[in-house]
Amino acid sequence: MLLQKDLNPALNTVTAYGDGFLEINRVRYDSAICFAPEGPVRGLAVHTAAELDAALLQDLVGLKPAARDPLAFLDDDAPALERPADAPEVLLIGTGPRQVFLRPDILRPLLALGIGVETMTTQAAARTYNILMSEERRVLALLLPGDPS
Repeated sequence: MLLQKDLNPALNTVTAYGDGFLEINRVRYDSAICFAPEGPVRGLAVHTAAELDAALLQDLVGLKPAARDPLAFLDDDAPALERPADAPEVLLIGTGPRQVFLRPDILRPLLALGIGVETMTTQAAARTYNILMSEERRVLALLLPGDPS
């Protein structure tokens, strides 16, 4: 399905998707990808939503271990991760042709830092990404193309 007729070359836009592929700025990808409105489209060695884990999501968002105060052990709620200033407002995860919900322990670190996470079908995530990107929102998309069969 063609999503975007006009293209702003300065922004990553989902231009099409289909069975087993995604198209960003008219470049076809047959594997999982992660991208924001600006910057490179990053290929991922992930095939299913079951392979997604907290460490991968934290890396994609750019979370770093928080600087530890030597007395931090006294605080029960001392954050283990630090949110970068350019962190996305929301992470959209397209889980292929079917929506798959991720376990709460995978999402908890991102949610605790105020980063929203939405899982949906890849088609819905592609459309949602384009809308949020056009509204100049800080959005990050992780899209799994699904099985072409």
